[in-house]
Amino acid sequence: MAISMYQVSVPVFVKTLGNVAAILDKGASFAAARKVDPSVLLGYRLAPDMLNLTRQVQIAADHAKRAAARLAGIEAPVYEDKEASFADLKARIDKTIAFINTLKPGQIDGSETRDIALKIGGADRTLSGQAYLLHNALPNFYFHVTTAYAILRHCGVEIGKKDFIGQV
Repeated sequence: MAISMYQVSVPVFVKTLGNVAAILDKGASFAAARKVDPSVLLGYRLAPDMLNLTRQVQIAADHAKRAAARLAGIEAPVYEDKEASFADLKARIDKTIAFINTLKPGQIDGSETRDIALKIGGADRTLSGQAYLLHNALPNFYFHVTTAYAILRHCGVEIGKKDFIGQV
């Protein structure tokens, strides 16, 4: 049985963003229990030239909503990047999940050959829907989710692989 473009995108984004929200809860609890200003964790980065936790979560949410919208052939909502707390980041995730959940399988299935136009490294590119999802959207999404996880783990938040993957 073939796997549909919808099945490989929307449920994956929704589940993983839910896992990120749960990880953020653990980060907020960690900060409160240890009397660490949450802005320290939100501003933390793994290397000087990497983006901080807040930006990693914002970008992960953006990749999810933009990918789903592009595959559906619609415009994604635009969010201001103004999150300044764990609660703000969770609200962004909730907004993103709510948007993605409005999309139906019929809007995305069949998008394998749809042209997806985007900028990659400043250059205009056109990819098929399948190539875009498998070789651009999902890898970028998981890169930022993984980096957000790694930042909190590095800071001492007690999270592990089960938190990243969630319930199977």
